[in-house]
Amino acid sequence: MGSWASGVCREGETSMTEYQVIDLRSETIDHEAIKVSASTPEHAAQEALGLHLVRSGAKKDLVARVYWQPQNQPKSMVRLYKQVEKSRL
Repeated sequence: MGSWASGVCREGETSMTEYQVIDLRSETIDHEAIKVSASTPEHAAQEALGLHLVRSGAKKDLVARVYWQPQNQPKSMVRLYKQVEKSRL
């Protein structure tokens, strides 16, 4: 792992975290995580799935779960949803 693994970055580097992205789009969920180094869960999902996702949405719009574990802390998870365009009335 690079210098970001310990949470220490060299000058000019962006802090990166290893995320595990689970694609939930198919009816049979492949629990094989896609591992990605990124700065946020949203960036990790975009890198892994090629989609711009957001943290809030309806259950029918759920696309992915993203996991990560900061050093000496419990594992964290966020659900990411496809962004739905607001209808114009």
